[in-house]
Amino acid sequence: MKALLSIKPEFAEAIFTGKKKFEYRKVNFKKDIKTIQVYVTKPVGKIIGEFEIKRIIKDEPHSLWNKTYKYSGINEDFYVAYFEDKKIAYAIEIENVRRYDKPLNPYLNKDFRAPQSFKYI
Repeated sequence: MKALLSIKPEFAEAIFTGKKKFEYRKVNFKKDIKTIQVYVTKPVGKIIGEFEIKRIIKDEPHSLWNKTYKYSGINEDFYVAYFEDKKIAYAIEIENVRRYDKPLNPYLNKDFRAPQSFKYI
């Protein structure tokens, strides 16, 4: 099964250049997801590619940062602010990244709504 993740432009670019190998989330999937399609938030507003999930690491935020920071693609202050007041954090380990030759415009479907975090597809 696939999921569509909303990712900010700078973080999406870091994923597709290989600088970011972990995507952080406050909530884990409830279904068995193997592939993630990347929806880049506005002003881009396109699905630019996909990647496979190698594994999802669940831990308390400080410990998770210590395990993943080298390939986080973000700075520690941003990370700490994102997980503020959370007891559990998730890191999706990224592998087999594939950028589409032609980005997909999801807004061609008049019913498309960008997910706040993710949605199953």
